[in-house]
Amino acid sequence: MHDFGQLGGNTMDDTLYGTRDKRGDWKPNKLLKYPPVFVWPAQPMAFLKWFFGYPGYLMPWNTVYAIVGTLLWLYATPSMETMKTFAPGWIAYLLLRNAALVFLFFGAFHLRLYMQKKQGTTFKYNAKWPSTGNSAFLFGNQTVDNVIWTFASAVPIWTAFEVLTLWAFANGIIPYVDFAEHPVYCVAIMLLIPAFRDLHFYLVHRLIHWPPLYHAVHKLHHNNVNPGPWSGLAMHPIEHLLYFSGVLIHWIVPSSPIHVLFHLTHTALAPAPGHAGFDKIVIADDTAIDTHAYDHYLHHKFFECNYADGVIPLDKWFGTFHDGSKEAEDRMNKRFMERAKKYADKQARRSGSAN
Repeated sequence: MHDFGQLGGNTMDDTLYGTRDKRGDWKPNKLLKYPPVFVWPAQPMAFLKWFFGYPGYLMPWNTVYAIVGTLLWLYATPSMETMKTFAPGWIAYLLLRNAALVFLFFGAFHLRLYMQKKQGTTFKYNAKWPSTGNSAFLFGNQTVDNVIWTFASAVPIWTAFEVLTLWAFANGIIPYVDFAEHPVYCVAIMLLIPAFRDLHFYLVHRLIHWPPLYHAVHKLHHNNVNPGPWSGLAMHPIEHLLYFSGVLIHWIVPSSPIHVLFHLTHTALAPAPGHAGFDKIVIADDTAIDTHAYDHYLHHKFFECNYADGVIPLDKWFGTFHDGSKEAEDRMNKRFMERAKKYADKQARRSGSAN
């Protein structure tokens, strides 16, 4: 579902890869599809090409997050001895370290795409820019709102999960596995973390689309109908608790702190490209990196599709997959119309009863 490569010629032309409607909104010609994992008959060569190829399962994003997480553990995390006891110093250090990482990573996307506007609206799904003067957002400003929720809620809650888990490792409360002693097992866990994240995200996402939780919690995130990078972690604190809770799997499955740092780094950073609002980030006249954002953009646009966007075809299995086609859009519109009719009939019955 990634696409990296030559875009042809010296002039970037997104109409070679998609179409733009009368409102200026752009969509890719290539329909979304799942990788050749849960398919029958099996496609071993296609699977290996996807798994080890570029782009694929490992490259580019999962490798980026794995490298960042490993570097954080090796060079930017206090010693196990230090973390045996809760103390303001090392906890504040992790909080500031995580805030700096988010500022640099999310800020890089926002700076290039939304402040400098290096590629204008080329490959931008929604031709409009982030909202201002919109009462749905704090201070009426989408970007300001998103940044506030990111630093006031996401980063502290992410750090809290990290602090508790590393403290538990340091005190022998949860099962620890050393990379040097069990390299094959540890590498296998690293490879499975993105797939587990996909499953966990799907389950949490379906839960918070339950109407009471949606209106109380998840609606805050869905105010971003036209998301940008900072929208990725703009969530209600309850959603942050659920979203980052996937790391608790390492309290059960024997793991290394490197697994935890990779897991949390993946959870924290992946929303930036996933909400970038652009299909590709142009890095040269004829080269671009796919953000893998279209599937989740469709979720923000239609609300009830593409609850997960990774390896496991959960949306396909449960009938909520939107591949970007006209047929999929017609199915969504039909569902909305049927729901609106049911709601209108229900309201009419209530009115009749009242009279």
